[in-house]
Amino acid sequence: MTKSGGFFGRIALAMAGKRNPWGGSSGSGGDGDGEKPSGSGGGSGGDGPRNPWLPGGGGGDDGRKRRSASIEDIFKNRGPEGPRRSGGGGPSGPNFRMPQRPGGKSWVPVIVVLFVALFLVVTMFHQVGPKEQAVVKTLGSYSRTLDPGLHITLPAPIETVEIVPVQTVVGVRIPTDGQQQKLILTGDQNLVDLTYIVRWNIKDLENYKFRLVEPQETVTEVAEAAMRASVAEKTLDQTFSGQGRAEIELAVRERMQRVLDGYQAGIRVLGVEIDKSDPPAEVNDAFRDVSVAEQNADAARNRSRGYAQQVLSLAEGESEAFNKVYEQYRLAPEVTRRRLYYETMEKVLSNTDKTIVEPRGVTPYLPLPEVRRRAQEGQAATPAAPATGGQ
Repeated sequence: MTKSGGFFGRIALAMAGKRNPWGGSSGSGGDGDGEKPSGSGGGSGGDGPRNPWLPGGGGGDDGRKRRSASIEDIFKNRGPEGPRRSGGGGPSGPNFRMPQRPGGKSWVPVIVVLFVALFLVVTMFHQVGPKEQAVVKTLGSYSRTLDPGLHITLPAPIETVEIVPVQTVVGVRIPTDGQQQKLILTGDQNLVDLTYIVRWNIKDLENYKFRLVEPQETVTEVAEAAMRASVAEKTLDQTFSGQGRAEIELAVRERMQRVLDGYQAGIRVLGVEIDKSDPPAEVNDAFRDVSVAEQNADAARNRSRGYAQQVLSLAEGESEAFNKVYEQYRLAPEVTRRRLYYETMEKVLSNTDKTIVEPRGVTPYLPLPEVRRRAQEGQAATPAAPATGGQ
């Protein structure tokens, strides 16, 4: 008899009772072709290869003959992935059973309870650090703020907790690295390139989280506006000087804090530091020449002020001396007049090479300095005499 292929061919053979495609037939121990199957599974005992479509499994160890599978058994034991075994399968099979506790009870409830308990512990207990605060939202809406410590909340998703480091100092550099120069107009209509750093932290966590959409951008824009307003009140020289820069930093910080408080941003401005103040790059060389010229002018002015102060001091000293002499002259006019005459002649004649002697019988003019000079020259030209022995 010709074998029919495919699933429907096997159904037709099973319904006709002619041949079982897995060995044996519905009525005898043969294989349908008049031959016995080889091995221990052949014969009329039904020990041949078992039919996986039969609900009773195979084997026939008890000596009973297997019946032919009906159409209901075929469709009952066939799944989407193919024929199923009626005697159980592997761990991934359709008849896989979960491991059971002693007494026949399943571990599934225990696992579910442990998972739920772990989920509750994770979502209900929260540890907030010493420099942190936490925002609690109930069903997506703000509920409260948690301070540092251990806190218990309702499990998620009823209440969600977000921990934020509120005391961490955030530094914003303006302009950021890689950006172009930031030119600001001064009060005397000059341009200056400023680079500065703004440091801030969180003052009110509720306002910080729910009042601002982009806190970093808000701080940057407020800082730029405050810096432009503060620099516009100073001249270019004040912007470059140390005292002027300190005044600008203080003014920017106060302006920023007022604006952010008006926004209810929940941000505290800790300080503003000007890192660099230079002229625009296009006029940097010319500005350097102007600075050198101003420095030279300042040096010349300082020298002139010093000379004027010296002359003024000398004049004041001479005036004070004259007043003292006049007081002595009023007390003794003749003595004072003669003393002044001697002092004056002494000053005049001390710088000349002439000596005048008035008494009679003495040569009126004695060139004493010239004689002294010639004597010194003669001593220098005479060789030293050799040393002699003792007397």
